[in-house]
Amino acid sequence: MLSDNNRAARGEPRVALITCADLPELDPDDRLVLEPLAERGIRVEAAVWDDPDVDWAGYALAVLRSAWDYPSRRAEFVAWADTVPRLANAADLVRWNTDKRYLRELAEAGLPTVPTSWLGPDADWTLPAEPGEYVVKPVVGAGSVDTGRYDLADEENRELAAGHVKRLHAAGRWVMVQPYLTAVDTAGETSLLFVAGPDGLRFSHAVRKGPMLVGPDYGVDGLFRPERITPRTPAEPELAVAERVLAALPGGPGRPLYARVDLIPGPDGAPMLVELELTEPSLFLAHEPGAADRLADAIAARLG
Repeated sequence: MLSDNNRAARGEPRVALITCADLPELDPDDRLVLEPLAERGIRVEAAVWDDPDVDWAGYALAVLRSAWDYPSRRAEFVAWADTVPRLANAADLVRWNTDKRYLRELAEAGLPTVPTSWLGPDADWTLPAEPGEYVVKPVVGAGSVDTGRYDLADEENRELAAGHVKRLHAAGRWVMVQPYLTAVDTAGETSLLFVAGPDGLRFSHAVRKGPMLVGPDYGVDGLFRPERITPRTPAEPELAVAERVLAALPGGPGRPLYARVDLIPGPDGAPMLVELELTEPSLFLAHEPGAADRLADAIAARLG
């Protein structure tokens, strides 16, 4: 095996896969791209985003992957992103995408998003009078942490939902409240993964995510809620909505190295956008043969 000095002498480009201190050796799914990158002559290193000793200018490309501890320090995180010379995805996309109010912009552009009430830290929230299930979550968050599901026909759930909003507001956080899409309990959530190709983002693969929210938020042990993932072939309407979402990206769909579009059937069965992930999404490489190679090709092409 070549030493780092010999590899550098041969001109192999250095690429950082960016992670967090809790996962210094990367998430296991992200490690699946290491061998394909090595086969393409690319030297890869895991780098923790807030490690002060990392020389980001020394990398030909820095690829955001499992920086999953940023929600409690978003201002620090987006300021750091601005300092990384060759970041994928780009710092302005990171700033836009790490605040879920981007969904409001996409809704205003005519995309089918889940109806949402947006509550600033000083806003009063009146619980809906009509019964039904609602989701309460922070506008800046990841991994479904600080997220709960509440049945407002139940008096205890109503109190817990109001307390959840107050708790997030007390921490100075914006809150979003959405009706719970019950189709997730049967159809699940479809996550469509895209990676950069010669003419912009190209569909790579999709997975089904099972329901995760079973009730009120009582905290999460770790960086994310466990997910039940299985491969899925997306329906044509899902692909069509995903393409529309990507076409509405700031600067167009040709900029990101990767993107994930999460959809759930709405009340009429048509797909609705839950989230557009451009910053640190799980890419579920283990669930599709060739997915890691497609990501490696995209990184190699970005190096030029």
